[in-house]
Amino acid sequence: MYSCHQPNNKRVSGVLIDEWKFQLLDTIEASAASFDDSHWRILNLPHDWSIEGEFNEKNPAGVGGGALPGGTGWYRKSFALSSEDKDRNIFIRFDGVYRNSEIWINGTSLGKRPNGYISFEYDLTPYLDFTGKQNVLAVKLIIRSNQIHGGIPVRVYTAM
Repeated sequence: MYSCHQPNNKRVSGVLIDEWKFQLLDTIEASAASFDDSHWRILNLPHDWSIEGEFNEKNPAGVGGGALPGGTGWYRKSFALSSEDKDRNIFIRFDGVYRNSEIWINGTSLGKRPNGYISFEYDLTPYLDFTGKQNVLAVKLIIRSNQIHGGIPVRVYTAM
């Protein structure tokens, strides 16, 4: 995430890579801010969940896709902002999310990306809570046949 603050329009950036929650799960409910992810695995980015699975030629990816398992994976990150941040424009930039990703903030879909190894960003500002309450960023990705890896392979940038 990064922030631009008027009047000097200075960009401030930081890294949001620690303490993400992860689960292999095929449910849209995980996009909601109120979804209970307390039992999910905690990890740091970058992370590739597909290579953690068992290599098997019968997996959906087949031998041409590395014989790795497919499926739907979710990453979630909670963070709080104070009223001091309310005059900032806050964006999230992903250097890559492999593959077929959709991003939500506080239950609102920001967009979908079919490809994995390209950077993209979203403006979070209109959807954020600046009262110290937790904001929840949710990332869903789907790995189908003949796709080799699944995860957030590079860093997610943030600053407030």
